[in-house]
Amino acid sequence: MGLKTKMKNIAIIGGGLVGLGTALGLQRRKPGHQLIVLEKEAEVAQHQSSHNSGVLHCGLYYQPGSLKARLAVDGIRQMIAFCQQHGIAHEVCGKIVLAVDDAEVTRLRDLHARGTANGLDGLRWMTPDEIAEREPFARGKAALLVPEEGIVDYLAVARQMKKLLADGGARVVTSSEVKAIRRDGGEQVVVTRDTELRADFIVNCGGLHCDRIAEMAGLHPRCRIIPFRGDYFKLSERGQRLVRHLIYPVPDPRFPFLGVHFTRMIGGGVEAGPNAVLATKREGYRKTDFSLRDVADYATFGGFYRFLMRYPKAAASELINSASKSIFLSNLQRLVPDIQMDDLSTEGGAGVRAQAIDEEGKPVMDFLFEEAPGQLHVLNAPSPGATASLAIGEHIAAKVAGQLPA
Repeated sequence: MGLKTKMKNIAIIGGGLVGLGTALGLQRRKPGHQLIVLEKEAEVAQHQSSHNSGVLHCGLYYQPGSLKARLAVDGIRQMIAFCQQHGIAHEVCGKIVLAVDDAEVTRLRDLHARGTANGLDGLRWMTPDEIAEREPFARGKAALLVPEEGIVDYLAVARQMKKLLADGGARVVTSSEVKAIRRDGGEQVVVTRDTELRADFIVNCGGLHCDRIAEMAGLHPRCRIIPFRGDYFKLSERGQRLVRHLIYPVPDPRFPFLGVHFTRMIGGGVEAGPNAVLATKREGYRKTDFSLRDVADYATFGGFYRFLMRYPKAAASELINSASKSIFLSNLQRLVPDIQMDDLSTEGGAGVRAQAIDEEGKPVMDFLFEEAPGQLHVLNAPSPGATASLAIGEHIAAKVAGQLPA
């Protein structure tokens, strides 16, 4: 059944967690407006929203005062409440961030101060003996316990969001890829595979394709999406016994990735990873996936080469880490020395992160929104975008509501 044309409404492009969270926020703020979510896949949340570690992130890493810090802290609390209300599988199990040398201890103290400034509850410094009590097989000079973090079934969250939207009269239309956007007077005309619709306002939550959607709408984004693939290994039964909860390294603050870590999954088992290597396809979950268009996009972008010049060591290290299972293992052994090659029993899933890079080659570290008349574009919302999706949605809804009649 085709979409009705000439419909006055708000169109949200992208049916991932951020798009669905935005629709819920708008449904509460603008109950008299018609909402439609356009998703190009056959089901919602098929990319970053479900191709991730399933961790609830609470805002430890982010610059105090940044939008990402505020929305992450609000977001995890909203997400946990949402899961409790709707009976969605989740567990607030806490995690440790493990420092294995003196330099990391210094950075860990900075993280402790940052998390405290961001309003996290219950952060606790841990000695080696306390580490061993919580995670008997982990080894480090110190650790930071982050008790608010946990794990969740994000796909179940997305499906519940979709149900709530439908119950409230919104439409979530799948298999509806946006092909073009144009203005017609005060309206936005959105052309999909099957038809076109008119909207008072559009919100671009296109994730891995958000920069392209912004260009369709007539913008010239200040950044470009560079895709980074992250690969995971599932641990054997023996390997799973070495990890009780979540074990993370101390991240390098100059780089947007957290490093390989151990994650107990909500459906059972433990995953180890991910690395972060340049992907050759924006939705390329296998190492052999390739898209000439996607590679050409960043190969013709000056910011990409400036990024490589800024982070040559990190880029080379991640590439080697991806190519060599033994090096991947050695990074895991820094946290849990007893983990062995045989414990990396099968390859787990993979995800692709939509990382915005600016013209100077700097990763965009905060959430990034760009506005135009009748439009709002989400141009950077990677991790903790899934955890914070309800809070991000409220933030966007407030922006949109201010531009629309009651």
